[in-house]
This record gives sequence, structure tokens and C-alpha cells, in this order.
Amino acid sequence: MDKELFVLLVEDDPVACRELVEYIESKDGISLVSVTNNAHRAIELMQDFSPDAIILDLELHLGSGNGLQLLQELQQTDIPSKPYVLVTTNNSSSITHESARQLGADFIMSKHQSGYTPQEAINFLLLIKDGIIRKRINASAPRAKTPEEQDKKISRKIVSELNAIGISTKAIGYQYLIDAILLAVKGPVQNVSVQIGKKYNKSSASVERAIQNAIAKAWRTTPIEDLLQLYTAKISSEKGVPTITEFIYYYATKIRNLY
Repeated sequence: MDKELFVLLVEDDPVACRELVEYIESKDGISLVSVTNNAHRAIELMQDFSPDAIILDLELHLGSGNGLQLLQELQQTDIPSKPYVLVTTNNSSSITHESARQLGADFIMSKHQSGYTPQEAINFLLLIKDGIIRKRINASAPRAKTPEEQDKKISRKIVSELNAIGISTKAIGYQYLIDAILLAVKGPVQNVSVQIGKKYNKSSASVERAIQNAIAKAWRTTPIEDLLQLYTAKISSEKGVPTITEFIYYYATKIRNLY
């Protein structure tokens, strides 16, 4: 099975986050939809992107909430196909582990176990990737998609395209780009940076700056042969990188033609 595995990372340790993000970006067949250290925000991201799997730090001391609260809220949330939940934790209490399992954790990986590294969590998910995807496909009833479900499907495709070309999930403009392309897929849109700024309570100038920085960094760090293969639109030789509008509408047109 050659489908991509979409993962949400819920982790508060900045070092572990950096290692996990960099490792995922180096691997084929897996994409990171987002990163958060907030349990409630994680539920919102699951509703937005419908990830195949979650890597969930149980403690979230530096964030908001904790993993058990997230699992409980996930049980009570109407999500058509629940993700596979891989819990990572420093807590060695058997009572806590059993509570996590009862609340829906599929596997618990102790950070104290011999040889543990954040990368091992990714390797574990890749090992069982086909089974995770197959289960979610089988759990999806063959029915017409609601507009919300269609948006999730398109958002996942946008994530895949952005990751492929090297737009970092750590970039501030990453989520702005997802939203902007999704808006453009639905049809012509004016003042896209203003609309996104309103959603995130940011100025349109700060949105544009974050998006342009994310694009420019991808063009600096992604091998030129990959860029030429993945981004086939003409780019001004004077600027050397796509403008925000060119980039958004290139991917909006590409993705719209797939659906």
C-alpha cells in the first residue's frame, strides 16, 4: 500500500518536537499535518485534517491540558474515523497507562525504555502504516462526503504538496498557506491575506510576510531538481521564487483538477 500516512504531533518538549519534525520531513510515505502542545487545539486540528495517527505526549507540562484529557475529549467528539493514537510518556504508573488504554490509546511507548528516541515513534508508525490506513479505509462508509469532509480531504492533499516541496511545518506561514490554498480551490478569492488575518487575529501584512518567508525558505533549502519537478509554473528570473499569488493559485489549480 503506497498511500501517505498523515500524522498530528501533540508534544510540548521543543527538543523532541524539532527532532520529530525533522525526522518526518526526511522520510517518505509520512507527512505531518500540524504540531501543537495544546490538548483542546489538538481536537480542533483532528477535526480540520482527520489525521491517520497521533503522536501524543501524555504530560504536556509546557502546554495546555494533558493527554488523558485529550483522549477523553476525543471519545466525546464526533469524528467519523478515529486516528491511531500512539502515546509517548515519562510516566511509568501502570494505573495511568491503563487509564490511557481505556480512553482509547492504541499503543504506549515509555520514554524511559531502553533505546528510546523520538525517532522510534515514527519508525513504529511506519512499521504499522499499512494496517492503520487499511483500518481507516474500511471504517469509512461509502457515502457522499459532506462539505466539511471534502475540505479535510483537500487540506490533506495540500499538506502533502507543501511537505513535498519543502515548506516546513515549523514555518509560521505553513498554516496560512493551507488555508489560503483551500480558499482558492473553492473559487476566485480577493484579499486572501485579509481573510486569513481575520481568522488568526493578524494583520494582512504579517500574514503575507510569513507566507513569503515560508516559500523563500523552501526555495533556498529544497534541491533545485526537486523544485523543477514539483513546481512547473514559470517563475520570474528576476525574483527567483514564486510570488504569493502565483504559489497559491498554482496549487489551487493543481488540486482543483484532482477533485
